[in-house]
Amino acid sequence: MDDFEITKREILASVSIVAVMLLIGILISEKISEYQLDENEMYNKAAKIESRELFQYGMDTNVGNAFVYGDLRAVDAVTYPEIDGEYCYLKKIEEHYRKHTKQVEHTRTVNGETQTYYTMETYWTWDAIGSAEIKCRQISFCGVKFDISKILLPPEKYIDTIYESKHVKYVYYGIAAALSGTIFTKLEDGTIQNGTHFYDNWSIDDTEKHLTGDAGVVVFWTLWVILIIVSVISFYRLDNNWLERQMYK
Repeated sequence: MDDFEITKREILASVSIVAVMLLIGILISEKISEYQLDENEMYNKAAKIESRELFQYGMDTNVGNAFVYGDLRAVDAVTYPEIDGEYCYLKKIEEHYRKHTKQVEHTRTVNGETQTYYTMETYWTWDAIGSAEIKCRQISFCGVKFDISKILLPPEKYIDTIYESKHVKYVYYGIAAALSGTIFTKLEDGTIQNGTHFYDNWSIDDTEKHLTGDAGVVVFWTLWVILIIVSVISFYRLDNNWLERQMYK
Protein backbone atom coordinates (compact mmCIF):
# COMPACT_ATOMS: atom_id res chain seq x y z
CA MET A 1 0.00 0.00 0.00
CA ASP A 2 1.29 3.49 -0.88
CA ASP A 3 2.10 5.84 2.02
CA PHE A 4 -0.34 8.69 2.51
CA GLU A 5 -0.58 11.53 5.00
CA ILE A 6 -3.73 12.17 7.00
CA THR A 7 -4.40 15.83 7.76
CA LYS A 8 -6.44 17.32 10.57
CA ARG A 9 -9.04 18.53 8.06
CA GLU A 10 -9.41 14.99 6.71
CA ILE A 11 -9.87 13.61 10.23
CA LEU A 12 -12.65 16.16 10.90
CA ALA A 13 -14.30 15.33 7.57
CA SER A 14 -14.07 11.59 8.23
CA VAL A 15 -15.81 12.09 11.60
CA SER A 16 -18.72 13.65 9.70
CA ILE A 17 -18.75 10.72 7.26
CA VAL A 18 -18.87 8.21 10.12
CA ALA A 19 -21.63 10.16 11.88
CA VAL A 20 -23.80 10.29 8.74
CA MET A 21 -23.27 6.62 7.97
CA LEU A 22 -24.05 5.63 11.57
CA LEU A 23 -27.30 7.63 11.38
CA ILE A 24 -28.24 5.91 8.13
CA GLY A 25 -27.31 2.55 9.67
CA ILE A 26 -29.56 3.17 12.66
CA LEU A 27 -32.49 3.97 10.38
CA ILE A 28 -31.92 0.84 8.30
CA SER A 29 -31.44 -1.42 11.33
CA GLU A 30 -34.72 -0.13 12.80
CA LYS A 31 -36.50 -1.21 9.61
CA ILE A 32 -34.83 -4.63 9.82
CA SER A 33 -35.84 -4.94 13.49
CA GLU A 34 -39.45 -4.05 12.66
CA TYR A 35 -39.47 -6.69 9.94
CA GLN A 36 -38.00 -9.28 12.31
CA LEU A 37 -40.59 -8.43 14.98
CA ASP A 38 -43.37 -9.01 12.43
CA GLU A 39 -41.78 -12.30 11.39
CA ASN A 40 -41.28 -13.38 15.01
CA GLU A 41 -44.91 -12.61 15.78
CA MET A 42 -45.93 -14.86 12.90
CA TYR A 43 -43.80 -17.70 14.26
CA ASN A 44 -44.88 -17.15 17.88
CA LYS A 45 -48.56 -17.32 16.93
CA ALA A 46 -48.16 -20.43 14.74
CA ALA A 47 -49.85 -23.66 15.76
CA LYS A 48 -47.62 -26.49 17.02
CA ILE A 49 -48.61 -29.94 15.82
CA GLU A 50 -47.14 -33.38 16.47
CA SER A 51 -49.90 -35.79 15.43
CA ARG A 52 -51.30 -36.93 12.11
CA GLU A 53 -54.88 -36.18 13.14
CA LEU A 54 -54.17 -32.54 14.06
CA PHE A 55 -52.01 -32.15 10.97
CA GLN A 56 -54.79 -33.33 8.66
CA TYR A 57 -57.38 -31.30 10.57
CA GLY A 58 -55.24 -28.16 10.26
CA MET A 59 -54.98 -28.58 6.48
CA ASP A 60 -58.71 -29.28 6.11
CA THR A 61 -59.74 -26.26 8.23
CA ASN A 62 -57.18 -23.75 6.90
CA VAL A 63 -55.54 -23.28 10.30
CA GLY A 64 -52.75 -21.19 8.72
CA ASN A 65 -49.15 -21.04 9.88
CA ALA A 66 -47.95 -24.05 11.83
CA PHE A 67 -44.90 -25.91 13.04
CA VAL A 68 -45.33 -29.63 12.46
CA TYR A 69 -43.02 -32.33 13.80
CA GLY A 70 -43.11 -35.81 12.38
CA ASP A 71 -41.50 -38.62 10.42
CA LEU A 72 -40.70 -38.16 6.75
CA ARG A 73 -40.68 -41.31 4.60
CA ALA A 74 -40.08 -42.04 0.93
CA VAL A 75 -43.20 -43.76 -0.43
CA ASP A 76 -41.37 -45.15 -3.48
CA ALA A 77 -37.79 -45.22 -2.18
CA VAL A 78 -34.93 -45.45 -4.70
CA THR A 79 -31.57 -47.20 -4.71
CA TYR A 80 -28.78 -48.47 -6.94
CA PRO A 81 -28.20 -52.24 -6.95
CA GLU A 82 -24.51 -51.88 -6.10
CA ILE A 83 -25.09 -50.02 -2.80
CA ASP A 84 -27.01 -50.83 0.38
CA GLY A 85 -30.14 -49.14 1.62
CA GLU A 86 -33.06 -47.13 0.25
CA TYR A 87 -33.20 -43.39 -0.23
CA CYS A 88 -35.39 -40.40 -1.08
CA TYR A 89 -32.68 -39.17 -3.43
CA LEU A 90 -29.44 -40.57 -4.84
CA LYS A 91 -26.64 -39.04 -6.88
CA LYS A 92 -23.93 -41.09 -8.56
CA ILE A 93 -20.76 -39.33 -9.78
CA GLU A 94 -18.28 -41.04 -12.10
CA GLU A 95 -14.68 -39.91 -11.55
CA HIS A 96 -11.55 -40.78 -13.50
CA TYR A 97 -7.99 -40.53 -12.19
CA ARG A 98 -6.24 -38.44 -14.84
CA LYS A 99 -2.75 -37.14 -15.45
CA HIS A 100 -2.25 -33.42 -16.00
CA THR A 101 0.71 -31.19 -16.72
CA LYS A 102 1.34 -27.61 -15.76
CA GLN A 103 4.02 -25.04 -16.42
CA VAL A 104 5.82 -23.91 -13.26
CA GLU A 105 7.82 -20.70 -13.04
CA HIS A 106 11.21 -20.68 -11.27
CA THR A 107 13.93 -18.12 -10.70
CA ARG A 108 17.69 -18.51 -10.42
CA THR A 109 20.69 -16.23 -10.09
CA VAL A 110 23.37 -16.42 -12.77
CA ASN A 111 26.39 -14.09 -12.61
CA GLY A 112 24.52 -11.85 -10.18
CA GLU A 113 21.43 -11.59 -12.38
CA THR A 114 18.03 -13.10 -11.66
CA GLN A 115 16.71 -15.28 -14.44
CA THR A 116 13.26 -16.79 -14.90
CA TYR A 117 12.82 -20.24 -16.36
CA TYR A 118 9.98 -22.76 -16.65
CA THR A 119 9.57 -26.49 -16.18
CA MET A 120 6.67 -28.85 -16.86
CA GLU A 121 5.33 -30.76 -13.87
CA THR A 122 2.99 -33.73 -13.85
CA TYR A 123 0.19 -34.29 -11.33
CA TRP A 124 -2.84 -36.58 -11.00
CA THR A 125 -6.40 -35.72 -9.90
CA TRP A 126 -9.77 -37.39 -9.66
CA ASP A 127 -11.97 -35.60 -12.23
CA ALA A 128 -15.75 -35.87 -12.40
CA ILE A 129 -16.74 -36.78 -15.95
CA GLY A 130 -20.46 -37.43 -15.47
CA SER A 131 -23.26 -37.93 -12.99
CA ALA A 132 -26.73 -39.40 -12.67
CA GLU A 133 -29.46 -38.96 -10.08
CA ILE A 134 -32.71 -40.62 -9.10
CA LYS A 135 -35.36 -39.63 -6.57
CA CYS A 136 -38.68 -40.82 -5.28
CA ARG A 137 -41.89 -39.28 -6.59
CA GLN A 138 -43.86 -39.28 -3.34
CA ILE A 139 -43.10 -38.81 0.34
CA SER A 140 -45.21 -39.05 3.45
CA PHE A 141 -44.83 -36.58 6.28
CA CYS A 142 -46.55 -37.10 9.61
CA GLY A 143 -48.53 -39.87 7.94
CA VAL A 144 -49.83 -37.74 5.01
CA LYS A 145 -48.66 -38.31 1.42
CA PHE A 146 -47.31 -35.47 -0.73
CA ASP A 147 -45.55 -35.03 -4.03
CA ILE A 148 -41.81 -34.72 -3.36
CA SER A 149 -41.83 -31.15 -4.71
CA LYS A 150 -43.92 -30.04 -1.72
CA ILE A 151 -41.03 -30.30 0.76
CA LEU A 152 -37.45 -29.11 0.40
CA LEU A 153 -35.34 -31.98 1.67
CA PRO A 154 -32.02 -31.48 3.54
CA PRO A 155 -28.72 -31.56 1.61
CA GLU A 156 -27.51 -34.95 0.46
CA LYS A 157 -24.76 -36.70 2.41
CA TYR A 158 -21.86 -38.89 1.33
CA ILE A 159 -22.80 -42.57 1.21
CA ASP A 160 -20.09 -44.66 -0.40
CA THR A 161 -17.32 -44.92 -2.99
CA ILE A 162 -17.01 -47.94 -5.30
CA TYR A 163 -13.86 -48.47 -7.39
CA GLU A 164 -14.30 -50.04 -10.80
CA SER A 165 -10.53 -49.94 -11.33
CA LYS A 166 -7.58 -48.00 -10.01
CA HIS A 167 -8.45 -45.20 -12.44
CA VAL A 168 -12.27 -45.24 -12.29
CA LYS A 169 -14.54 -44.84 -9.28
CA TYR A 170 -18.16 -43.98 -8.49
CA VAL A 171 -19.03 -41.70 -5.58
CA TYR A 172 -22.54 -41.82 -4.10
CA TYR A 173 -24.45 -39.10 -2.24
CA GLY A 174 -28.02 -39.34 -1.01
CA ILE A 175 -30.84 -38.48 1.36
CA ALA A 176 -32.10 -41.26 3.62
CA ALA A 177 -35.54 -42.74 3.00
CA ALA A 178 -36.54 -42.18 6.64
CA LEU A 179 -36.03 -38.91 8.53
CA SER A 180 -37.56 -37.11 11.48
CA GLY A 181 -37.85 -33.37 11.85
CA THR A 182 -39.97 -30.22 11.69
CA ILE A 183 -41.55 -28.12 8.97
CA PHE A 184 -42.91 -24.58 9.17
CA THR A 185 -45.67 -24.05 6.62
CA LYS A 186 -49.14 -22.72 5.98
CA LEU A 187 -51.92 -25.29 6.32
CA GLU A 188 -54.72 -24.46 3.88
CA ASP A 189 -56.80 -25.94 1.07
CA GLY A 190 -56.14 -29.45 2.33
CA THR A 191 -52.36 -29.28 1.83
CA ILE A 192 -49.12 -27.45 2.68
CA GLN A 193 -47.18 -24.77 0.82
CA ASN A 194 -45.00 -25.75 -2.12
CA GLY A 195 -41.31 -25.74 -1.25
CA THR A 196 -41.81 -26.11 2.49
CA HIS A 197 -38.44 -26.39 4.22
CA PHE A 198 -37.77 -29.56 6.22
CA TYR A 199 -35.51 -29.13 9.27
CA ASP A 200 -33.90 -32.55 9.64
CA ASN A 201 -33.61 -33.86 13.21
CA TRP A 202 -34.85 -30.55 14.69
CA SER A 203 -37.62 -30.30 17.28
CA ILE A 204 -40.35 -27.66 17.03
CA ASP A 205 -38.62 -25.58 19.72
CA ASP A 206 -35.27 -25.78 17.92
CA THR A 207 -36.87 -24.69 14.65
CA GLU A 208 -38.75 -21.80 16.27
CA LYS A 209 -35.59 -20.53 17.97
CA HIS A 210 -33.72 -20.71 14.67
CA LEU A 211 -36.38 -18.76 12.78
CA THR A 212 -36.97 -16.10 15.45
CA GLY A 213 -33.36 -15.08 16.00
CA ASP A 214 -32.01 -11.54 15.53
CA ALA A 215 -29.25 -12.54 13.12
CA GLY A 216 -30.46 -10.03 10.52
CA VAL A 217 -29.53 -6.99 12.63
CA VAL A 218 -26.20 -8.53 13.67
CA VAL A 219 -25.25 -9.34 10.07
CA PHE A 220 -26.32 -5.88 8.89
CA TRP A 221 -24.21 -4.05 11.49
CA THR A 222 -21.20 -6.26 10.82
CA LEU A 223 -21.33 -5.45 7.10
CA TRP A 224 -22.20 -1.79 7.73
CA VAL A 225 -19.23 -1.24 10.06
CA ILE A 226 -16.94 -2.83 7.45
CA LEU A 227 -18.41 -0.47 4.83
CA ILE A 228 -17.81 2.54 7.11
CA ILE A 229 -14.17 1.53 7.64
CA VAL A 230 -13.60 0.98 3.91
CA SER A 231 -15.27 4.31 3.09
CA VAL A 232 -13.08 6.23 5.56
CA ILE A 233 -9.88 4.59 4.34
CA SER A 234 -10.87 5.26 0.72
CA PHE A 235 -11.57 8.90 1.62
CA TYR A 236 -8.11 9.24 3.17
CA ARG A 237 -6.51 7.87 0.03
CA LEU A 238 -8.21 10.45 -2.21
CA ASP A 239 -6.61 13.73 -3.22
CA ASN A 240 -8.28 15.96 -0.65
CA ASN A 241 -6.39 19.18 -1.30
CA TRP A 242 -9.74 20.94 -1.67
CA LEU A 243 -10.15 20.62 2.11
CA GLU A 244 -6.97 22.59 2.69
CA ARG A 245 -8.01 25.23 0.14
CA GLN A 246 -11.33 25.63 1.97
CA MET A 247 -9.40 26.55 5.10
CA TYR A 248 -7.90 29.64 3.44
CA LYS A 249 -11.11 31.00 1.93
